[in-house]
Amino acid sequence: MRRWLVVGLLLVSACGVEVEEEVVATPRAVGPLGPPMASSGSLVTAVGGEIVACEGWGGGDCDTVYDIGSVTKQFTAAAIVELQSMGRLDVRDRIGRHLDGVPPDMRSITIQQLLTHTSGLVGSLGDDYEPLSRDDLLREAFASDLRSAPGTRYLYSNVGYTLLAAIIESASGEGYEQFLARHLFEPAEMTRTGYVLPDWESADVAVEYDARGRAHGTPLDHPWAEDGPYWNLRGNGGILSTARDMFRWSRALDGDELRELFRPRVREGAHADTWYGYGWVVLDSPVGRVQWHNGGNGLSYAEVTRTPAEDAFVFWVTNRSRGPGWNLERNGLTNALVSRLASLAPQPPL
Repeated sequence: MRRWLVVGLLLVSACGVEVEEEVVATPRAVGPLGPPMASSGSLVTAVGGEIVACEGWGGGDCDTVYDIGSVTKQFTAAAIVELQSMGRLDVRDRIGRHLDGVPPDMRSITIQQLLTHTSGLVGSLGDDYEPLSRDDLLREAFASDLRSAPGTRYLYSNVGYTLLAAIIESASGEGYEQFLARHLFEPAEMTRTGYVLPDWESADVAVEYDARGRAHGTPLDHPWAEDGPYWNLRGNGGILSTARDMFRWSRALDGDELRELFRPRVREGAHADTWYGYGWVVLDSPVGRVQWHNGGNGLSYAEVTRTPAEDAFVFWVTNRSRGPGWNLERNGLTNALVSRLASLAPQPPL
């Protein structure tokens, strides 16, 4: 399996090199916006809890900090599972046990329905950087119309995961990021993951670029509250991390409590071959069960994949997901990697 993952790494790295032929590489960000047309990325692969390779392209490396988008959701889900193990909540709780002001049509929504995107809540309520406070977000969420009756349909909802962040605060008595840092990141020795608590060096945070190569600054250059992003983003996206820290997270995921994240619970569509767990997508493939999630904001993009049967882990991220001739969100490099691994697997004897 180790040889297959190295080949997979070369496959993904080759895609990165192909992208770099269109752009000017740079060693980390320079100034508040960085040089024009710069893009970078990093990737880590591991087998058996040990790194096989951890490399970067375009000036990125294993310690370059990127926005990992909706990969954030697995941290939110893990915090909920941790709070359940502490006896602070139960995923079967209705959300009104932890949040005030829930309207009648939403009172049957449970924490588990938020985790599995079956609450019926809208996908989003506006721009990631709209200055909404926690109370503003809750008020707008509870004033919105449900898209389906709670528990009847899978509908991906960033709003649902933001409500989970608010529940984490209510149940723990701590801020969302503070709880994650103390109960998830510190035990895993993840010193370069979070919103504002890590001691960031601005030059270590990747500048983000759009499809035309225009710099949009780092995530920290956008409007945020003093304690992190505003509440359209908090809990559902926007956490910053590195390839090396995501490897450390992969080892933490082997704990008994966090196995709850990977149980397939809701099919992602009537005829889908994928299931949603808690902050993770689960699917069966030629190399066995695959646990996967992605995240992107139209600029940066990340994917994380685990194959438990082979005890393998892959994470990759880039600060420019689109450009002339490529769209990394649509092309799905991880799918190509998994397919490649399957094709390289030894065939049983006839």
